[in-house]
Amino acid sequence: MSTPQLLMIEDDARLAQMVGEYLTQSGFGFHHALDGASGLEMLQQRSPDLVILDLMLPDTDGLEVCRRIRAMPSNALAKVSVLMLTAKGDPMDRIIGLEIGADDYLPKPFEPRELLARIRAVLRRRGEGGSDAAPAAVMRFGTLEIDRNARTVTVGGMAADLTSYQFDLLVAMAERAGRVLTRDQIMEAVRGRELEAFDRSIDVHMGRIRAAIEVDAKNPKRILTVRGVGYVFAKQQD
Repeated sequence: MSTPQLLMIEDDARLAQMVGEYLTQSGFGFHHALDGASGLEMLQQRSPDLVILDLMLPDTDGLEVCRRIRAMPSNALAKVSVLMLTAKGDPMDRIIGLEIGADDYLPKPFEPRELLARIRAVLRRRGEGGSDAAPAAVMRFGTLEIDRNARTVTVGGMAADLTSYQFDLLVAMAERAGRVLTRDQIMEAVRGRELEAFDRSIDVHMGRIRAAIEVDAKNPKRILTVRGVGYVFAKQQD
């Protein structure tokens, strides 16, 4: 198995050096860029598996860098996993980051062990972390097709744009079609990170999934909200 490659875009050189040494010792390839422009250039040169992206950069902000990553014409680059770092306490920063395509976030200051755990979790969800291969099966729900092996989603033959975490959320929901799931049950199903009780990340991701697979995201027919409980993936549609 090839060594997973990480790119950290962070203007704090001392922090990046500390993180780099720790992650290299943990079996990762590590590269560092001091600002958004050089980070985007390095991204295209090295095609890393995951980007550790600081929210506050000297030339631009991490949100804009994340937008540019997701808009890249190369499918492989556009699908790279993004873990966002933020020193801000406002939950809206996290929500916006998730809305524009970040796979996870970690507030500063952080413990290197927690960063490592989150990186491994994101890569595991993506299929790069050494877990068993996903079943070679395609789930079909009317015009919606979910290929667990290729990790792709199409609606009416058109590719749906989802992050790796959103893909796993959709699979978890589809595998339990017809069952009402709480947010905790959904998070447990994808073995994701623990979240604070006030965190709205599941709701944010569900909104993004709806935007990708529903005809009308404001009037969803496939992923339905059950007030006071959670969500349900509707079996019969189309």
